[in-house]
Amino acid sequence: MRLHSLRLQAFGPFAGTHTIDFDALSADGLFLLHGDTGAGKSTVFAALCFALYGRPPGDRELLLRSHHAPAGLLTEVTLEATLAGRRLRIHRIPAQKRPKRSGQGETDQKPETRLSQWAVDADGQGRWEASSTSHQEAAAEITGLLGMSRDQFCQVVLLPQNEFTKFLRADAHGRRELLGRLFRTHRFAFTERWLNDHSRTTEKNLDAARADVLRLAERIHQAAGDGLATQHAAPTPDDPHTLTQPARTWAQDLLRAGRAHHTETLQQALTAKENLAAQQILEAAARELHQQQTSHAVARRQLDLLQEQALHQQTLDERREKARRAQQVAPLLHAATTAAADHARARSAERTARDHLPAEHTDLDADRLADTEQCVRAEAAVLTALIPQEDTLRRLTADCERIDTERQDFTAQQRMAQDWLEEEPARRRALEARREAARQAEDDARRHQTGLDTLTGRITAAERRDALLTKITEAVRQLEDATADTRRTGEAYLGIRRRRTEGMAAELAAALTDDTPCPVCGSPTHPDPAAPKEGQPTRDDEDLAEAFHERAKAAQEAASTALQQLREQAAAATGEAGDTPLADLQAQRKTLAAELTDALESAADQGAAQEQLLALDTEHTTMTRQHSTATAGLSARNASYDTLTRQITELTAKLTAARGTHPTVAAHTGELTRTAGRLKEAAEASHALAAAAGVLGDRTGQATLAAQGQGFDTLDLAQQALLSDKDLRAVEDEITKWREARAAQTAVLDNPALQQAAAQPPADPDTATAARAAADDQHAAASAAVSAARTRTEELTALAAALDATVARLEPLEHAHRTARHLAELVTGNSPSARVRMQLEAYVLAARLEEVVTAANTRLHIMSEGRYTLAHCDDQAARGARSGLGLEITDAWTGRPRKTDTLSGGESFFASLALALGLADVVTHEAGNNPLDTLFIDEGFGTLDEDTLHTVLDVLDSLRAHDRTVGVISHVAELRRRITHRLHVRKNPTGSTLTHLTEAAE
Repeated sequence: MRLHSLRLQAFGPFAGTHTIDFDALSADGLFLLHGDTGAGKSTVFAALCFALYGRPPGDRELLLRSHHAPAGLLTEVTLEATLAGRRLRIHRIPAQKRPKRSGQGETDQKPETRLSQWAVDADGQGRWEASSTSHQEAAAEITGLLGMSRDQFCQVVLLPQNEFTKFLRADAHGRRELLGRLFRTHRFAFTERWLNDHSRTTEKNLDAARADVLRLAERIHQAAGDGLATQHAAPTPDDPHTLTQPARTWAQDLLRAGRAHHTETLQQALTAKENLAAQQILEAAARELHQQQTSHAVARRQLDLLQEQALHQQTLDERREKARRAQQVAPLLHAATTAAADHARARSAERTARDHLPAEHTDLDADRLADTEQCVRAEAAVLTALIPQEDTLRRLTADCERIDTERQDFTAQQRMAQDWLEEEPARRRALEARREAARQAEDDARRHQTGLDTLTGRITAAERRDALLTKITEAVRQLEDATADTRRTGEAYLGIRRRRTEGMAAELAAALTDDTPCPVCGSPTHPDPAAPKEGQPTRDDEDLAEAFHERAKAAQEAASTALQQLREQAAAATGEAGDTPLADLQAQRKTLAAELTDALESAADQGAAQEQLLALDTEHTTMTRQHSTATAGLSARNASYDTLTRQITELTAKLTAARGTHPTVAAHTGELTRTAGRLKEAAEASHALAAAAGVLGDRTGQATLAAQGQGFDTLDLAQQALLSDKDLRAVEDEITKWREARAAQTAVLDNPALQQAAAQPPADPDTATAARAAADDQHAAASAAVSAARTRTEELTALAAALDATVARLEPLEHAHRTARHLAELVTGNSPSARVRMQLEAYVLAARLEEVVTAANTRLHIMSEGRYTLAHCDDQAARGARSGLGLEITDAWTGRPRKTDTLSGGESFFASLALALGLADVVTHEAGNNPLDTLFIDEGFGTLDEDTLHTVLDVLDSLRAHDRTVGVISHVAELRRRITHRLHVRKNPTGSTLTHLTEAAE
């Protein structure tokens, strides 16, 4: 990477537009970047990093926009550089606020990136061709050409001396963080984590498989129970060895024992089944004999009971005969009975109908009742025609009430509108007065705000004035002390000089030697040299006193200059603030602020008053319209109300006469209709009673003659002998059942088998049943034993097969876990076979560190003049912690290695600089060996003595000998004298500036 130019605009402390010509600046291969602290030296590198990666080093996003830049000047960075043989121009604009192009206020400026490449056409003409405007595409292309990340770039292009001093003195953990970030060894850390996770996964799978084996073993133990014995021990979780082949052997042994027990239970069940069959035959024979004996005895008892019912059966025969004769006259008996019932019902209906008639109609005969009915119906027809008039009356009454309600509503609306219109002028005058008062308050608020701004500036100046006066008092005291110190040191200096001059002979005599000419008289002999007095000052004493006096004079001049500056600043502040005390100014501001607040509160009422006036105008229009509408509506409703009232009066008189004593005409009509219906019902009942009496006399005479013909003296005797078909069938069924039962029991007693069984001793079926039950229980127990043995054998067979499958799955899992655990321990440094406890990432970083140390020693040997050599060591850290990133330095003067944190400040600088340069070489090679033609070295030169500084600069000269440009960032004056091309950064209140200086400083 070679830099050509960098253009900054409104970036960091640089308010304007500045361009750095790196081609001119690096003409000698070495340039210096210097300036006051905080001027913006590091900002140059931040802009370079931002141009390449879109972000400055670290987290400095908030510092990109210059606070000194004008609002309309955008923050921009443009870099021209050659990357991997391609000359590119990168232009970036970060996200920021900018003024709107139209209107007031600010808007968001989106970030922009423009990447261009210098191209030469067939005619040899060069031009910039746009390559990309996408942030992602530009970042990918630039990163690919550089071959390193932003962190790597910031570490190897800008060599921060302080960070590498920390790296030099850091522990293994600190070095690991930096090297891991630069060499991007996270993939090895990922490998470590993956192997650890894989080891834990295989362990989890192994534990699950072992748990499955133990769970199956427990189930096998439960299935086998305590009845099966084996000579092999069951698998236990304490000994994983028992979970494989020993577990299989134990399970198979239990399975063989279970199968043998199953065979034994099958034989026992067969014997029990044969015994049960014999007992069942004996039980059946006993039960059959008992049943025959019981049947014979029951038949005998039943036949005796039937013989006792013979008299009752004779009575039933006689009753059946009378019922059959009565059935011959049953139709006539039924007709007479029906006629009597009809006559009774007709008499009851006729009595009930007359009970419902009015008193004046109860004694009328049937014909007169019919005539009266016709008269009543005619009167009801006349009233029916008047019923619709009642609905008309109700409708007219409802309309009248509705119109009356509307009259009242219109009256209320008219009165309300009239009242509002009378009050409206006073309300309008009050609102106009409020609006005018608010306008006056707004003018007062503007005046108060102007006065408050002026007063605030005076208060700020007064605060500065009072602070400066306090500083002036202190500065006067310091000047007096400095003047006294100057006077004292001057007197001391003159006294020492005078005494030294007076004793100069003794000082010269002290330097005389025999045979050496005296510098005063030239004599080679010195017979009586002067002797120094006690306390005689020397030249060193005089020089020291002079130095004290010069420092005191410099301090006095500095104090005088500072006092003069403070007085000038205080005068300027007094000119702004005046002589008014600060407390009085603050009191005035408080009073003016209160007046401003009151005025703003009053002015705020202007909008409300104006809105209320507009609302008043709208409401005036509404109320005027309401008053007109209410007046017209009220007149129309009054006319309608009078017409309806007259119609209601006439119709009410007519309907009152028609209603009589009833509430409504319809009610009167209904009452007449019901009376006509009752009259009709009474007339019909009278006619029906007369007809029923004639039918009753005819049917009674016919029935009496027929009953006497069948041998019954009266109708009542014939009626009593008559049975219903159901009762007659019941009598016949009872006679038939008695006869059939007697024949059946006689047939049972005549059965030879039953007669033979009755002659035998009584049977005992209970004893036979008990014997059969015992045999049944024995057979059931044997069958249950067979079922249990079969179930256990089947379960043991399935569990043994499942155990075989689980053990078959467990064995490769054990092998896989051993392999995974060995690899995980190996890459994490925990393996017993490892020579040192070093993780995989640390091992890779240790190899990189060895390369860095090798590259660093090349320059460290020169800078230390062959004294120091860095070395990488694999020693363990404290308490045996995993390391592999140790550093030590060997001192050739002692021949012994020592820790790097024992180096002095200057030694630490050039050792860390050598490390930084070595790291830059290794990272560059790691990034694809793309050359880094420009390096920056930040500070640290102030810790070197003059000879070491020259040696370090010679090393930097060797860098440019390899076609590299080195930029040094430092405050050391010696560097300004030695380095010709310098970039000077100056700071001032309006923003920093950049100046390219090409002459060495005096």
